[in-house]
Amino acid sequence: MDLLRTAIAGRVVRNHHAFVVHEIGTAIVKGEYPVGSLLPGDAELAERFAVSRTVLREAMKTLSAKGLVFARARIGTRVTERTQWNLFDADVLTWHFEAGVSLEFLGHLAEMRLSFEPFAARLTTQNATSDELAQLYDITEKMAAAPSKEAFALADLEFHMALLGASKNPFMYSVGNLIEAALVSAFKLSSPVEGPSQRESAQQHRAIVEAIDAKDADTAAAAMETVIIVGRDRVSGRIGKTAATAGRR
Repeated sequence: MDLLRTAIAGRVVRNHHAFVVHEIGTAIVKGEYPVGSLLPGDAELAERFAVSRTVLREAMKTLSAKGLVFARARIGTRVTERTQWNLFDADVLTWHFEAGVSLEFLGHLAEMRLSFEPFAARLTTQNATSDELAQLYDITEKMAAAPSKEAFALADLEFHMALLGASKNPFMYSVGNLIEAALVSAFKLSSPVEGPSQRESAQQHRAIVEAIDAKDADTAAAAMETVIIVGRDRVSGRIGKTAATAGRR
């Protein structure tokens, strides 16, 4: 969980290769290098980032593997269509959140979660062990007592990953791992402020566990849907308020 704490707190230490990948990848996601455009030449980028040509070439290979660019001999490196970007890649997801996600993007993420997490909750009613149920209950207590938004987001992520693991479907857990970067960022955005909303959110998660404990698959699935939709709407409301405030300046 140390890596997750680092991600939620925003403390990341990068080597030269990772730094170049992050800077160019973020710029592409932000649209600073538009789809279809050519990136600056190797000499210009190497000088800009103060790295060797070797480091730059390796960074370009990494960005190509993530689907963001493709290189052509004697032409240059071009930004690919967004449909080619690997949204299951942790870096690509993180760059979207760093660039400032739209309500549409968050809606797509919520739809993705709704497509498998409620069914994972159903499976968990059949497959969770007593120890796994106890762990889920404990996590909801951590959520209720979380001293900060960051701590709440960490517990939130821990809850959902633990539930996916308890479903005993390895594909479910793998998908959770694939979108973990998005979940980290989304939970940080959607974490309630301290007070009644925090307790309410913790209770909504506890309702999932209680339904699992009662082996009530329908109620567990519905409770999971509620948690996802409430979180989505909380983020949407915050982004909407931020946009409205910016528009009045």
